[in-house]
Amino acid sequence: MAKIPATAVAASGLIGGYGVARWTEKRPLGGVALAAAGSLAAYEWNRQAGPRAAAGLTVAYVAAFAGSHPLAKKVGAWPAVFTVAGGVAAASWAVTRRVANT
Repeated sequence: MAKIPATAVAASGLIGGYGVARWTEKRPLGGVALAAAGSLAAYEWNRQAGPRAAAGLTVAYVAAFAGSHPLAKKVGAWPAVFTVAGGVAAASWAVTRRVANT
């Protein structure tokens, strides 16, 4: 079975969580998708980079979710979601890559 990087899981969780909430018109369902992907990403971050990195990246994931709301008022919902997803993906890649290369 192919391994999906935590970077992709985290970005997909932010995008997918919003998509599920929007298309089903049930925000709690989007929250379930967001939390499930965040939990899986946190597990992988912990496995790949340790508990401190996992905690920091989990905080970044939650902050990105929260930050997408005010950003959406300025640039629109989808651009905000893609922006924060890209930011979390970049942070995840940088942290896990740095640890993998040491």
